[in-house]
Amino acid sequence: MSNDVVIERFFDAPPELVWQMWTDPEHFKAWYGPTGATIPVANLDVQVGGKRLISMAMETPNGPMEMWFAGEFREVVANERLVYTDAMSDEEGNIKSPEEMGMPQGTPTSTEVVVELSVVDGRTKMVMTHVGVPADSPGAGGWGMAFDKLEAYVADVSA
Repeated sequence: MSNDVVIERFFDAPPELVWQMWTDPEHFKAWYGPTGATIPVANLDVQVGGKRLISMAMETPNGPMEMWFAGEFREVVANERLVYTDAMSDEEGNIKSPEEMGMPQGTPTSTEVVVELSVVDGRTKMVMTHVGVPADSPGAGGWGMAFDKLEAYVADVSA
């Protein structure tokens, strides 16, 4: 079992458009999160050292749930490579421990997301690696659902 989620997708759109999906708050809100989730807040200061603060809301069998995620951009190479940290937080961006959030012991407090874009046969290849999230975890399934939404959204925007 891998300790990282690695997902590769291809888009019939230029890298510049796929890059905007990750860096423009309005585009990001349109696709991010698993099926059924909405993103009420997406504060993205896309520069090295810039902060990110995301709110994800969804209905659960126990009623509405809202989660916050904070992080920092570590690498920003426009249209090619984006690296940021990701951790559960409160609405002010203060990092919460996995235990505070009801996660199993041993869950990392912070993980790293690496997005790499390249052009292959006239299409944009995106490889997303979420370092520290097991490949067979619910987080991996959430990314898969999010990227299904991203594929549909990119097709719609570029149509």
